[in-house]
Amino acid sequence: MAKLYFTYAAMNAGKSTVLLQSAFNYEERGMRTLLFTAAIDDRVEIGVISSRIGLQEKAFLFDENTDMAKVIEKEHRHKKISCVFVDEAQFLSKHHVIQLTKTVDKLGLPVMCYGLRTDFQGRLFEGSQWLLALADVLKEMKTICHCGRKATMNLRIDENGNAVQSGESIEIGGAERYVSLCRGHFFEKVNPDTV
Repeated sequence: MAKLYFTYAAMNAGKSTVLLQSAFNYEERGMRTLLFTAAIDDRVEIGVISSRIGLQEKAFLFDENTDMAKVIEKEHRHKKISCVFVDEAQFLSKHHVIQLTKTVDKLGLPVMCYGLRTDFQGRLFEGSQWLLALADVLKEMKTICHCGRKATMNLRIDENGNAVQSGESIEIGGAERYVSLCRGHFFEKVNPDTV
């Protein structure tokens, strides 16, 4: 039975690498996959899912106006799809997540979403909130803090490496803008009252 999966982690845990490897496994067995990534993610190339270890693959873009269920259904009618993968799933909206549940429930296709759980202030992203609420399967990937404990938080830093405590929830960046920390070290840098 098809399910909606949400795999989440702090930054630099290898989410995109796992997504690309999983998609490759399907393709290697002759099964077609459909990949999506956020249109606002322009770190490497728009419309490409890329991992830090060099894997990459072209993907459909989603933004606020994308009807993912319609795109998936159209592509599935054109040529059968075996699995749908969504990178940067934290940038999904509530209506996207509901569209993905319909893809699972009506088309019987598994949908595997990968993304961050929280932003740099420790607040849930909209997409993550609704995936946590509606996904059939939740899986946490692990990465580590500099102290060796599990990193669960994403600290935004400025050009001098200082913690940034205010600003827009969404700011695209990689290791030059974000550091993965355990909760204890995150709260050493960020005032818990501002979260």
